Amino acid sequence: MLGCLYGQAIGDALGLGTEFMNKDQVLMSYPDGLCKYEQIIQDAHRRRWPIGAWTDDTDMMLCILSAFENGKFNTHRVAQNFKDWFNGEPMGIGGHTYKVLCMRDYVEQPVLSSKLWWDLSRQQSAANGALMRTSVVGLAKYNVERQAEDICKLTHYDTRCIGSCVIASLIIHNLVWNDHELTYDEIIEIAKKYDERIIEWVDLAYKNEDISPLDLDEKYSIGYTLRTLAAALWCYWHVTSFEEGLLAVVNEGGDADTNGAIACAILGAKFGYSSIPSCYVENLYNRAMYHHKITSFINQIADEKA
Repeated sequence: MLGCLYGQAIGDALGLGTEFMNKDQVLMSYPDGLCKYEQIIQDAHRRRWPIGAWTDDTDMMLCILSAFENGKFNTHRVAQNFKDWFNGEPMGIGGHTYKVLCMRDYVEQPVLSSKLWWDLSRQQSAANGALMRTSVVGLAKYNVERQAEDICKLTHYDTRCIGSCVIASLIIHNLVWNDHELTYDEIIEIAKKYDERIIEWVDLAYKNEDISPLDLDEKYSIGYTLRTLAAALWCYWHVTSFEEGLLAVVNEGGDADTNGAIACAILGAKFGYSSIPSCYVENLYNRAMYHHKITSFINQIADEKA
């Protein structure tokens, strides 16, 4: 569990260094590759965060984590936490999530607000703002699929978003609680339950030994939930260490903080906390606060009766 939650924040924090860049810009900014927080260039976008800080991806994950009570995530509290965070000074918030959380009666009717904006997009909006935060849902002991669905729909109503969150959450859950790696066939069966369009992206991740065919820096759809899911699945199937996956994803550019957050949450669950190089943990901005929050959550789960 510790590896998963540290993976989430580390992938997010290092990924900020190449967020919104294409591959040529990544190479220009980091000729030898981005591998440390202190390398992150301080342009107008990135200097808004301290070096080694996570972004909205992990902020929203913590909103979910803080709503865990009596063995499950209280979706009303999650929605309230999202709104409270939104009413503060959130940075990096995605356009779709911003529109949903803007709704005056969001806390009272979060799913209706989510569906409204999805309908206004002609049911086309399938952004990755729910997938980026779902890692912690996979750490629950029970009813993970239903909880992943419900928490996704608080902001993202599209079936591609829901299926993405369920797949990622169940991969993490099975790694942590069942010591089982979901197979390609098992993931395809989950995809079929939600949206057939997920399958081609699962295949893209599974069948390519190199990450480049995923086109993570594609200009017009870098925030697409299935592109981000594919990045995480590619790492899940093809890398041999946490750091290999982390560096592969962030150096592709695109929506690198989000791709890094979910990919590294899965890698942290797969390879364990001890596999994460200490420099990424020790230099994480606001680490003491983060460590306290995530270990309190882990202890709460550990104290649950079987």
